[in-house]
Amino acid sequence: MAITHVEVQKVGELVRRHYERFERLLGEIRRVIVGQEDLLKKMLVGLLANGHILLEGVPGLAKTTAVACLARAIHTRFRRIQFTPDLLPADIIGTQVFQPQTATFAVKRGPIFANFVLADEINRAPAKVQSALLEAMQERQVTIGDETFRLDEPFLVLATQNPIEQEGTYPLPEAQVDRFMLKLIVGYPNRSEERQILDRMATQRAVPQVQPAMDPQEIFEARAVLDEIYMDDKVKDYIVALVHATRRPKEFKLDIADWIEYGASPRATIYLATGSRAMAFLAGRGYVTPQDVKDIAPDVLRHRIIISYEAEAEEKTSEDVVRQVLDHVEVP
Repeated sequence: MAITHVEVQKVGELVRRHYERFERLLGEIRRVIVGQEDLLKKMLVGLLANGHILLEGVPGLAKTTAVACLARAIHTRFRRIQFTPDLLPADIIGTQVFQPQTATFAVKRGPIFANFVLADEINRAPAKVQSALLEAMQERQVTIGDETFRLDEPFLVLATQNPIEQEGTYPLPEAQVDRFMLKLIVGYPNRSEERQILDRMATQRAVPQVQPAMDPQEIFEARAVLDEIYMDDKVKDYIVALVHATRRPKEFKLDIADWIEYGASPRATIYLATGSRAMAFLAGRGYVTPQDVKDIAPDVLRHRIIISYEAEAEEKTSEDVVRQVLDHVEVP
């Protein structure tokens, strides 16, 4: 059924009322984080769209600090897991502990039982430990012994990793990488931002502390509004075209088929839709534009495209594939 212009306006007014809460949230985080506006905005996209986030960048770019600030600015339970080569799956999800007094086993829950879980330097642990997160991330439940436990909502895994060229790291399994809604590349601050960092942090004065600015109920209400944001059929077709261009580039007259081993999965289509609705929400609009899709597409697609040996030989990356797709697929 077609939606009317008046209905879109009503949704827009509803979006703007709820967006004010996220402005307060951003204001709290900016008390500590200088710059990194794209990172902060995309973290809110993940929060709104109920999708896990992977942050990649060299050490020292405030990845961990940004995640910790987001969690502390929301009145929820927050746990940090430092991934190391000797970490065990039980260290994440928990284990059964024998009680000699009763001769029974009791469940000791791990740090995964929190609303926001920071998996710090996730690629420093071997694959079996990284895989321990899979059930929690996808099913939002964990199994300890014979018991299955539901995880409390909101539940969000925000993982950081250093580029795999760094010593002592392991590449994440493709199945796990696909569970992350967004992969964000964290870059260096510009000169003015770095000067602000120097002025704010390079003294003995106390660093500003983040205060809670939102509670979980407000997140649930905002997510309900997100579902009401209008998306035209042409925008939906555009999303599907972008994903299919990563699988069958020749159909879109793209000469990059030799660069691609595997294209984006159907999760990419779903996350492009929810992510572009979140982008519209953060712009205070009740409808999605093609630009919303283009703005979130690199973060949704870059980790879902597996490039070929030919692409590696030509020093091409998944970023190059995404750029070609966005440049050449017709925008409605």
